[in-house]
Amino acid sequence: MRAYERLLNYVKIHTASADDAECVPSTERQFDLARPLCDELKALGLTAEVDEHCYVRGWLPATPGREDAPCVAFIAHVDTVPDFPGEGVKPRVIENYDGGDLPLGESGRVLTVKAFPHLPKLARRTLIVSDGTTLLGADDKAGVAEVMTLLEELNEKKIPHGKVAVCFTPDEEVGRGTAFFDVLRLGADFGYTIDGGFEGEVVCENFNAAAATVSVEGFNVHPGEATGIMKNAALIAAEFAAALPADETPATTGGRKGFYHLTDLSGNVETATLRYILRDHDAGKLEEKKATFERLVASCNEKYGAGTVKVEIRDQYRNMKEKIDETPFVVDLALEATRECGVTPICDPIRGGTDGATLTRMGLPCPNLGTGGFGFHGPYEHITVEGMDAVVRILHAIVRRVSEMKK
Repeated sequence: MRAYERLLNYVKIHTASADDAECVPSTERQFDLARPLCDELKALGLTAEVDEHCYVRGWLPATPGREDAPCVAFIAHVDTVPDFPGEGVKPRVIENYDGGDLPLGESGRVLTVKAFPHLPKLARRTLIVSDGTTLLGADDKAGVAEVMTLLEELNEKKIPHGKVAVCFTPDEEVGRGTAFFDVLRLGADFGYTIDGGFEGEVVCENFNAAAATVSVEGFNVHPGEATGIMKNAALIAAEFAAALPADETPATTGGRKGFYHLTDLSGNVETATLRYILRDHDAGKLEEKKATFERLVASCNEKYGAGTVKVEIRDQYRNMKEKIDETPFVVDLALEATRECGVTPICDPIRGGTDGATLTRMGLPCPNLGTGGFGFHGPYEHITVEGMDAVVRILHAIVRRVSEMKK
């Protein structure tokens, strides 16, 4: 089975994680994909398990003569982002795509070249999209599908290889994908996350990241007698948001410049909540962003009364570059494998993060490889059959190169 065929099956399973849950997995529905994946791994000849936290682990033994090679791990996540509907996905396969604007079903949404200038380069490929009412779910079910296809081909074609470990994680999209990741149990010497990005992308530098939740407590009385009494939580929340730098949002920054991203705003006169993600490639500048929140909270409380505004800031992941630089061979190996497959490597810093950033700091060097997809986290998500096939070839090239190494 080709990778895209697996993807078409996987995206129909609703696996969105949840921001407001403290447990892992944050949603039980992630098991609806995790358990079948575990069964599928076993059918391919792997020893496999799924634990109570929804981590699927599998091990493919080395073929005879390759037992002394390092163990390489391939990691992808089963959850989809909770920011846009992910239930009832109806994938569409567009053969011989013309590279132009594409209406997304009856949704009224259109995948446009203006928004996605790379589209003409995908002409004559087979494009996969949703119907525009949901996301597609290729982030990261494409990565899962590509890893599963690699394993199937290694098994069926009896390709020589060293030991291969796999792990499919929950809750990556809400920053808790590594909360219960057991590096020692996985037993790999190094690994690669397969998550998002163009085919040929090799990521070894990402954002430092934190999440911030701002809570506002108002005081609600009848507006006719509100003079000097009412504290409108919704207005105070709007004031807080407006006080942040207007030129430091995802839409107004690029490259290594960080941002404040308001992901959710809800409330009324009585209470209001703002949720942000904070990002910067420079760890010191991320700390400055955290300090900005603390200063704004203090300013609001001075103006409206102690305890009116509170903020909770949670670190999510760190830039992997510092640690990856200590093991440059893992990046070089991926770059060489990519070139071997006739794909030009893309090694730019990403304006996001992966589980690999945290795993690298946990002792498992783990750059990220692109899946061949684009436009994630919304209705315009798209990927090509050819891009997914290229990623599977790159994974094969990595496995072959690792099998020729010695621990």
